[in-house]
Amino acid sequence: MHHSLLLCTDLDRTMIPNGIEPDVPESRQYFSQWCRSEGVCLVYVTGRHKALVEEAIESYHLPMPDYAITDVGTKIYKITNGNWQNWSDWEEEISGDWNGWDNAGIRRLLEPFSLLKAQEEAKQNTYKVSYYVSPNEDVDELLKQLGANLAENGIKASLVWSVDETQDIGLLDILPSEATKLHGIRFLRDRLGFPKRDVFFAGDSGNDLPVLASDILSVLVANATEEVKQQALNLAEQNGHATTLYLAKKQGRRNGNYVDGILQGLEYFEFCNGLDDVKSDSKDGD
Repeated sequence: MHHSLLLCTDLDRTMIPNGIEPDVPESRQYFSQWCRSEGVCLVYVTGRHKALVEEAIESYHLPMPDYAITDVGTKIYKITNGNWQNWSDWEEEISGDWNGWDNAGIRRLLEPFSLLKAQEEAKQNTYKVSYYVSPNEDVDELLKQLGANLAENGIKASLVWSVDETQDIGLLDILPSEATKLHGIRFLRDRLGFPKRDVFFAGDSGNDLPVLASDILSVLVANATEEVKQQALNLAEQNGHATTLYLAKKQGRRNGNYVDGILQGLEYFEFCNGLDDVKSDSKDGD
């Protein structure tokens, strides 16, 4: 099938309505129908590993993607008839950053750092080393020491820090420098032969900012925090890409949250239309 659009979207709190803001219930069903009817090449771009992506697809009745960029950008899968095939080309693309090191080697190298507790094996892969760290520690100093240690061993790495507030635990991912959402999307775009104008991204959080502020047509869903909205606008302006970023918003009955925000972005960049009619029909039946 010839695909008309490379549609890339984050999952949690973008495609999946698992934030505190309300969603527009009919939006996901319409989105799925629209993707099928238009022959869209759908890509999920997420920090989740494969099993958690599959769980989300089942739990939230999401459309099956054609590709998935998972594990914080360290894996790309091609999905055909439910069969997930790991794209080894992507691992070759990012492997050079680690200069011959792999997960096991880096974990041995960092054993002297007693504050690091390795996450479960399901959350590790060849080019992703993940730890738990108490958020009460001096994280800035820890990251500085880790970065220096890795650099001394010829390892070009990104240290991605976040806090799971529900569990009160810090999460640290050590990744190849090139294993980013933005690089993954561009890699897919180039390998699949899509022109720039036919690539679209939707996101909600700080780790989506490099894509939102790039030359890729993007939407930031309305349930994003005010801080992220301001950061996205400022970065896009600084990078000279203010015209490729759209901020979804409340418009009458539509709130711009989650998938409704994705649909607003698709409308804004003229990939689809007629969604207000769909919402009006739904309202008549309320």
